[in-house]
Amino acid sequence: MLRELHVRDLGVIGDLTLELTEGMTALTGETGAGKTLLVHALQLVLGGRAVPGLVRSGAREALVEARFEPGPDGAEERILARSVPRTGRSRAWLDGRMVPVGALGELAAGLVDIHGQHEQQSLLGVAGQRAALDAFAGSDLAPLVRARAELAEVRRRLGALGGDARERARQADLLRYQVAEIDVARITDVGEEEALAEEASRLAAMTAIREAAAQALVAVRGVDGGAGPEAGATGLALSALAAISPFGALDDLAARVRAAAAELDDVATELRVVAETWEEDPARLEEVQSRRRLLQDLRRKYGETLADVVTYGASARASLEELEAREAEAALLEERRGGAERAVVAEERALRAVRARAAEGLGAAVSERLQDLAMPGAELSVTVGEEGAGDAVQFLLAANPGEPAQPLSRVASGGELARTMLALRLVVDGGAPTMLFDEVDAGVGGAAALALARALRDVAGRRQVLVVTHLPQVAAFAGRQIAVRKSSDARGRTVTSAHALGPDERIVELSRMLSGHPDSATARAHAEELLTGAASRSTSIGRGRE
Repeated sequence: MLRELHVRDLGVIGDLTLELTEGMTALTGETGAGKTLLVHALQLVLGGRAVPGLVRSGAREALVEARFEPGPDGAEERILARSVPRTGRSRAWLDGRMVPVGALGELAAGLVDIHGQHEQQSLLGVAGQRAALDAFAGSDLAPLVRARAELAEVRRRLGALGGDARERARQADLLRYQVAEIDVARITDVGEEEALAEEASRLAAMTAIREAAAQALVAVRGVDGGAGPEAGATGLALSALAAISPFGALDDLAARVRAAAAELDDVATELRVVAETWEEDPARLEEVQSRRRLLQDLRRKYGETLADVVTYGASARASLEELEAREAEAALLEERRGGAERAVVAEERALRAVRARAAEGLGAAVSERLQDLAMPGAELSVTVGEEGAGDAVQFLLAANPGEPAQPLSRVASGGELARTMLALRLVVDGGAPTMLFDEVDAGVGGAAALALARALRDVAGRRQVLVVTHLPQVAAFAGRQIAVRKSSDARGRTVTSAHALGPDERIVELSRMLSGHPDSATARAHAEELLTGAASRSTSIGRGRE
């Protein structure tokens, strides 16, 4: 609820503060006194378009501040401020912190509805009209909200799995191929390539190896290849040493020669095996070369060394296992998504059916109210979109008989629009805690004016209502009346002031509104009659407090 509005250096307003209460407050005054400036000031502080030309002459900037106190919903107090410099960009503050001007606009719909102009009217947008229809229909949005939330969560989790089903399948196939290719190689020794290279060299040089072994055997055992310690050079050495053995002078050397002879005998045996039994093995050589090519191909694909290949294989296996687990989860999520989509469709159809049934009733109820608000023959119709839950709700108004219905946002007359909004709020509860009606009484008089006044007071029983009016009937039904006047200050400059009227002052102001002569006895009597009549028609609902 708006508790205080402070305006400085805006047009003819020098420095003005309005203190407001709950219920219905009427703002009255001569044409040009500054009532429209107050409406514009409220629009500015709610994020409306700034017009630098409205900055008071001689001032550098205009400033508007508004304080909103908690309402029945317990919302916290909010203080909004907006400055409009003569040159440059305007600035905005929220609770003492500088914020973008757009931040004020985001709060506007939840704080104030201004009816009469096409700004800050929540019911001009699709969202506001949809909310009004749902309030009238008693729509239960919770099932659809839950179904949509479930579908959104499933889609989010599917997205987190990465890629679509085809992409995951391609990735899994690639990993399976890589793991299988590495597993088939059966790498158990990361130094295998070195051993294979050595074996391949040996197999390729088999003839040369046998010839070298035969030559070495001749050197060790002689041409005849005899065996035993007496053969070859060691045999000669032992024979020579045996001749002097009785003297014992070279026994130690003889023992060493005999040991060497035994070792050479073992060498000769192995050389004979190589020379006489080793054969060329082309098949084995091809097998070794093929294995080497396989390992080289794996290294080309998966790492610089066999150790890198083994590491890559382990990593690929882990990735494949993870992907397969994700595939299983994806299958469950896909099944869950199908169910969630069906649930959303079912809930949307159910909600659209509720909205469609209520649309005709809402249009008829508002149209009936419009007849009492000086709009005879006016009709409001409500359309519901064909797709989904019918979210594309639209209110269409045929303001006069024979005229085509058109969206509320295109209604030309501010008074007609304001009265339509008033009729809607009489039929449908909800909306902002503060409502300001400007031009709502345009073209209204007589009994219609009294009906309009009663309607405004009815709405004021549920929220704060501010009404800028020229109708004494409307002002009389207000719980509080503020007179907006224009005068000259000590320096001769025109200034606007606002003053909350006491009981006697209200009679004078209503007399002025009735006849243009505040001192007229007849007008005063009529003013007193209006106030008395308004008080006698008051109910506990809609009666404002002084």
